[in-house]
Amino acid sequence: MKTLTFAALAASLLAGGAMAQGTGPRPDQLEFRGLYKELVETNTTLSVGSCTLAAERMAARLKAAGIKDDQITLFSVPEKPREGGLVVLYPGTSKTLKPMLMLAHIDVVEANRADWERDPFTLLEENGYFYARGAYDDKAQAAIYTDALIRFAKTGYKPKRTIKLALTCGEETGGAFNGAEWLAANRRELIDAEFAINEGGGGRGDGQGKLLVQTVQVGEKAYQDYTLTVTNPGGHSSTPVRDNAIYAMSEAVLKVRDHTFPLQFNDTTRSYFAKAAPLFPGETGQAMAALAANPTDKAAEAIVSRDKSMNSMLRTTCVATMVDGGHARNALPQRVTANVNCRIFPGNSSDQVQAALEAVIGNPLIKIEQTVRNRPIAKQPPLDPRIIGPMERVAARHFPGVPVVPTMSTGATDGLFLSAVGIPVYGIPGLWRDPDGNGTHGLNERIGVRSLYEGRDYIFDLIKGLAG
Repeated sequence: MKTLTFAALAASLLAGGAMAQGTGPRPDQLEFRGLYKELVETNTTLSVGSCTLAAERMAARLKAAGIKDDQITLFSVPEKPREGGLVVLYPGTSKTLKPMLMLAHIDVVEANRADWERDPFTLLEENGYFYARGAYDDKAQAAIYTDALIRFAKTGYKPKRTIKLALTCGEETGGAFNGAEWLAANRRELIDAEFAINEGGGGRGDGQGKLLVQTVQVGEKAYQDYTLTVTNPGGHSSTPVRDNAIYAMSEAVLKVRDHTFPLQFNDTTRSYFAKAAPLFPGETGQAMAALAANPTDKAAEAIVSRDKSMNSMLRTTCVATMVDGGHARNALPQRVTANVNCRIFPGNSSDQVQAALEAVIGNPLIKIEQTVRNRPIAKQPPLDPRIIGPMERVAARHFPGVPVVPTMSTGATDGLFLSAVGIPVYGIPGLWRDPDGNGTHGLNERIGVRSLYEGRDYIFDLIKGLAG
């Protein structure tokens, strides 16, 4: 999962009231902790882990709670037996309301024990945090979704809207088997829904126990890598020439650096800049409001674009991330490659961005190829009050005085594959992180104990609100 940073927003909201401290875990929270611990401690890295095992363990808990076998589908493909997942159907009473889908990925980023202060695959509670790989991204939400269905089954809760759960693998590794993509392409009937809730939203705290803002992710960019390649006859380094593959590639990536894609707005980003403007002091907030009112205001655009997160919300971005070239220290290079990573604004295709890169670089000797062909175009879901409204109302009860702001993720999630087949996806509020990101994708990943338990309470009530 990749999310928008809110450091500036957090700094401007430090005057907000602190949430009341809890008095210790409730019995239901301790029961949930056992489920969460089992999921977190099931290694689901691509290298040695097994999403299939994690899905089977969650299925066993759901069955023990009373969910029937015919409501549970475990899936995998023969060539990727450890990268399976789980789909659960919890029936509603309405014959007219379409289902809702809860989507969470259960694979995690690799974690080297030698680099971590703690065993990354043992859940530890220290200083008000749970530490482990996947403690936040995305096993917290996956565990909460699973736990909600268990609680529904045990209490006999009957929602109006059928609730579906999909726990999938492959989100964290580009090019790997992706469960959400596979379901959308091969078992659409299992996940068909009016809308889906997903990761990508959530709150930001000040790192001192104070929740500052909750966000709703309404749309995201599409992820694409482009491989740039240049070849050359090479030769002996004692007789250099200007026609050098390294020089040609250097000029190409510098042109990528200097190119700014044009500003684009959609309903979500325009709403974000308008609603969040009062939370930013000085000229930044004024420029945000001005730009939301008039996207052609170049002066306002220049001010807002100084913030790297806001700049990325306004346009497609491309950046060189890797370079490899040469074959010997004493020889002219014969081949150089570079990776350019792009985050593509909704509505634009990978082919359109490739054409833009070719025009910017302007060198036909630089071959440009998409790492993954036929990736879906990111589609922006509507700011639907039937979906956003319950998120805001439930947040007002659980997090009084904390603003709820719609955002577009500058990263990417598996929601891309669902939106491509007509299922709008929303990243929900609930869990929150500190300004440093809590080590997500890095060392010593963690989630606040209060964030997990209070976020669980919020998400449970939200699911009931959305399911009627």
